[in-house]
Amino acid sequence: MIDTLIIDGLSFALPLFIMAIGGIYSERSGITNLALEGLQGFGAFFGALWAVTISYYFDIPIQKLYYLALLLSMVGGMLFSMIHALLCIKFKANQVISGVVINILSMALTTFLTTQINIVAFGELSDKFQIGTSVRFTIPGLSKLPVLGAAFKNLYPFEIVILFIALIAAYVLNKTGFGLRLRACGDNPHSVDAAGVDVYKVQFKAVLISGALSGLAGICYTYSILTHFSPSIYMGYGYLSIAALIFGNWKILPTLGACLIFGFARSGGYVLGQILKMPSTFSDLIMTLPYVLTLLLLIFFSKSNRPPRALGEIYDKGKR
Repeated sequence: MIDTLIIDGLSFALPLFIMAIGGIYSERSGITNLALEGLQGFGAFFGALWAVTISYYFDIPIQKLYYLALLLSMVGGMLFSMIHALLCIKFKANQVISGVVINILSMALTTFLTTQINIVAFGELSDKFQIGTSVRFTIPGLSKLPVLGAAFKNLYPFEIVILFIALIAAYVLNKTGFGLRLRACGDNPHSVDAAGVDVYKVQFKAVLISGALSGLAGICYTYSILTHFSPSIYMGYGYLSIAALIFGNWKILPTLGACLIFGFARSGGYVLGQILKMPSTFSDLIMTLPYVLTLLLLIFFSKSNRPPRALGEIYDKGKR
């Protein structure tokens, strides 16, 4: 049971973590990003669409397109995030409203396009793209460790990809000139502008990064939880990642801890259901555990949060 809790907890927490890192990049630059939910869905749609299309027309086993699907999902999330970037940065729209609109648009658009593409291109009446489950692997030696060895069993390849990208993202944000400018934009954009840096470009890049990482998270959930792309991927994971980055105080390592708590709460609920031999009808109730935990954490830790000082403020260069 412990092995199941750890294996399933990690497979849920790590995509949540990489999506939260995308949110950190956007919000540390000063752009509130409630659109993570929609970006993950459109990114997953984009990657799954190209995977099934290439597999169908070129007769390539879809499992061989795994890493291509991950890459294209990042591209899709990045492309869709341009809408949020343009609305918030170019047209100075309300950032909260823009995020909500992006989420609604993404769900409606992917539902419509998935159904129509299946009918026109594949001759099927379906709102899903079947891409199958991801293969898994175990790391010899490390998997033999007591208790912690479960973290090295039945791994999805995307978990390694996520950890690798997370390390790069942490380094770029905290150890590079670009990361320094990005963080400064979220605290005092006028001083950044005075130093000769284009605040709009930095914020635009930050939002694009959030879209790419959200798209990656979306396709990872598609491969692990659903085994197909469908509108059901919009299950509140984007909002959960926003809660994680808030509890992590907009810092990457504490955010990882929050994501692990959510992941183990979810897998722990399923393990508890198996131990108590609960009927399958309780599965929906168990899925609410991470959200209940979010509310509890909000009550106890919200007062200690220190968001970027200029977060959500519409930057106007002329008001310097």
